[in-house]
Amino acid sequence: MSTPYSFKIYNSTAQLPVQWNDLAVSTIFLSKKYLEVLEKTSPGNMVCHFIGIFENDILVGIALSQFLDLNKLESFGERDKCIKTAVRNFVFRNFGSHVLVIGNNMLTGQNSYALSDTIDKKRALQALNSATTELKKMFKSKGKKIHITTYKDFDKEEINHFAIPEFENDYQFSTQPNMVFAINGNWKSEQDYIDSLSKKYRDQYKRARKKANVIEKRKLHLEDIIALEDTIYNLYIHVAKNAPFNTFFLPKNHFRTFKEIFKDKFLFYGYFINEKLIGFNTLIKNGAVMDTYFLGYNESIQREKMLYLNMLYDMIAYSINKGFKEIVFARTALEIKSSVGAKPVKMYGFIAHSNPIVNSYMPKIFKYLEPETIWQERNPFK
Repeated sequence: MSTPYSFKIYNSTAQLPVQWNDLAVSTIFLSKKYLEVLEKTSPGNMVCHFIGIFENDILVGIALSQFLDLNKLESFGERDKCIKTAVRNFVFRNFGSHVLVIGNNMLTGQNSYALSDTIDKKRALQALNSATTELKKMFKSKGKKIHITTYKDFDKEEINHFAIPEFENDYQFSTQPNMVFAINGNWKSEQDYIDSLSKKYRDQYKRARKKANVIEKRKLHLEDIIALEDTIYNLYIHVAKNAPFNTFFLPKNHFRTFKEIFKDKFLFYGYFINEKLIGFNTLIKNGAVMDTYFLGYNESIQREKMLYLNMLYDMIAYSINKGFKEIVFARTALEIKSSVGAKPVKMYGFIAHSNPIVNSYMPKIFKYLEPETIWQERNPFK
């Protein structure tokens, strides 16, 4: 089917059309400012491109692509040493080291594209698919043949728009859910949230707060982030390398640059014991939604003081006090996020391998690329 839409690929935010932000209203993660953060401080093994979709000369869609060169990673993560992990690492190294993501591999949720309400979404996705094909040609001309192409993350309604011939050979997958915390409209303070918890989870809250009574929490400004940059990076990289699997690591100046560009929309909280930074978390104001971002901590103190759980409670308290509608807690640590009230939202994507034979086995291969997480959902409310 022919498409009435054309596309342009940009490798710099300076090239973006002036109307770009008009289409980025649905998410801050497609705004020029955020793309500038990526442009300046994306991971060393990542190359970003920005895609404009046009109807005649009118911009009607915007999208983000990220190329990942997994050969540049020393490690995918150092925590898990089991056979399954070894198999997954072998598969990535030998069959999928060049990955093209249409979307944002650093975030959870639909941050891949934004389209005008007036256009035919399926035809727009055909144009996006054509842009993806062009990107593959561009990378191949530079000696980087794309092995795996993936589109992520979409909810059950959005994924239906991909029911077009261009994606019929792609494998539709669903991985860990996006943990989303809906803020009750009747809550006006943290105490309202605490009062809504059942006794078991109120006791969990009290226990966590008591454990952390020696910890001082501070909102850090740009000059603080710069002064503490080495410590911040060490805390971040400790958590990142202990994740079961990681396809990128942030550069040291990432948080500083984010704060410089986003100012008060980027929140950075440090946690201190005796004036020593022992942990941090970051939040991004995304309209009525609070998005959690990266964090770091000293593992031994985290366990002893229940620091991660306290961070979750702090994020909830701040978001209630400031009138946000929901908090996106994203993937990982599903059970502990569930224990504070976050609910799983199933997310979908598509993945395809450039080798047709390998691609035909993708349903079997995928379980090694993204091992299933076994967890128990909690309900902390009365």
